[in-house]
Amino acid sequence: MEITWGQALHRNFLGQSPDWYKKLLLAFLVINPLLFFFVSPFLAGWLLIAEFIFTLGMALKCHPLLPGGLLTLEAIAIGMASAEQVKQQLADNLEVLLLLIFMVAGIFFMKQLLLFVFTRLLLSLRSKVLLSLTFCLAAAFLSAFLDALTVVAVVISVAVGFYQIYHRVSSDPDYAAADPDQRATLEQFRAFLRSLMMQAGVGTALGGVMTMVGEPQNLIIAHAAGWDFASFFLRMAPVTVPVLLGGILTSLLVERFRLFGYGATLPDAVRVILLQSDREEKAQRTRQDRLKLWIQAAIGLWLIVALALHLAEVGLIGLSVIVLATALCGVTDEHTIGQAFTEALPFTALLTVFFAVVAVIVEQQLFSPLIAFVLQAEPHAQLSWYYIFNGLLSSISDNVFVGSVFINEAKQAFAHGAIDLRQYELLAVATNTGTNLPSVATPNGQAAFLFLLTSALAPLIRLSYGRMVWMALPFTIVMSLVGFVSLHWLLEPVTDILQLWGWIATPPM
Repeated sequence: MEITWGQALHRNFLGQSPDWYKKLLLAFLVINPLLFFFVSPFLAGWLLIAEFIFTLGMALKCHPLLPGGLLTLEAIAIGMASAEQVKQQLADNLEVLLLLIFMVAGIFFMKQLLLFVFTRLLLSLRSKVLLSLTFCLAAAFLSAFLDALTVVAVVISVAVGFYQIYHRVSSDPDYAAADPDQRATLEQFRAFLRSLMMQAGVGTALGGVMTMVGEPQNLIIAHAAGWDFASFFLRMAPVTVPVLLGGILTSLLVERFRLFGYGATLPDAVRVILLQSDREEKAQRTRQDRLKLWIQAAIGLWLIVALALHLAEVGLIGLSVIVLATALCGVTDEHTIGQAFTEALPFTALLTVFFAVVAVIVEQQLFSPLIAFVLQAEPHAQLSWYYIFNGLLSSISDNVFVGSVFINEAKQAFAHGAIDLRQYELLAVATNTGTNLPSVATPNGQAAFLFLLTSALAPLIRLSYGRMVWMALPFTIVMSLVGFVSLHWLLEPVTDILQLWGWIATPPM
């Protein structure tokens, strides 16, 4: 029997999302204009922020672009912000959009090299402690120069490939006789992959906080402060280097003592299967395939040098990677090139919605009371409060959204003379570290973590939301506390020393 028009409308609206979620969003859309026109625009603006953060937290129920987009479209329509203000926010953050569009797509054409590197690591290192630490550090290094989400996507591809190889062999009836304890082997293999994925995910946070291209909000902060790649790294170093050391120590301890779900080793039966598969693939690799690996390695070196010397805007460097990788590796088909952009564009569209919410915050001056509270404190205490507020909000929502809002408010305070240039730059450090470090607490805060949770790998290795939070807990505690202590005790004196040596510019008096 054909459904009614009402049933068709109900099914079409937000698709397979739960009914309670659909009804709640409709309630938001009804309440917002009533509150804006008849009660208080200020309260309506704060309710919009809470609703938007809620859509981020419910990303597993529905991609936040849809409900967030509906909320912001209504906000613009009723006058909470103007379309011109949204355009201004996008123009001010064009570099971030170019980063997501071109850099992520560029790395797509280097996946062959990255897959090769991670495969060699997994099969070459027998010690689980050393393997986990290597995965963590490799992800940290790559995330310092590439997009963290792309790095996690590569590691996911490696893990899925290994799981599929084992599953294909273990499904053979003849294999069951060779491994009578096959169920236990599978569970141990899943635990092994879970720990490696979480180590790599934490590594992207440790490395991503250190450079202006590690996370999208880093580029927003760097652009607002006028820092290049080297300046950003040096100004963050008093906080990020101690945090990196704390993360390394935590990685070693949780693996060594098998804490919080870590410590599982690769079963011998699985290692034999993976090594056999690797030998077969190596035998089939042609001279043309090996040449592609060398070309991609050279392009990776160019990427690092171009970013370190700031030879061009980050997004344009990413575009150069696309041109070089496709031209030199023989990728000429439009469909193949188009696939490279499918990973970045949904998040790019969502980031545009972020900036629309930022436009509402600017026009309604929603953060003015919070910023006024922070600025009433002593300059040194302002850093702590900025770090705490950014950390708390980033752990429950997206750190790109939080970072862009807080750096914008600090910039406004500097423009109006409420703080000097030195304090503004220190607040930029507090904003960047606050959004990047405590946000590992939940998948909501890190786009790379959320990507992992929603990937095809997560159900295969039994990686749920709660398990991710539990496995991230030791890193959350250590990274957040070390970051706070470093910000409180090391940032200002080390920054003064770097300025004295001439490594970073001294703000004019």
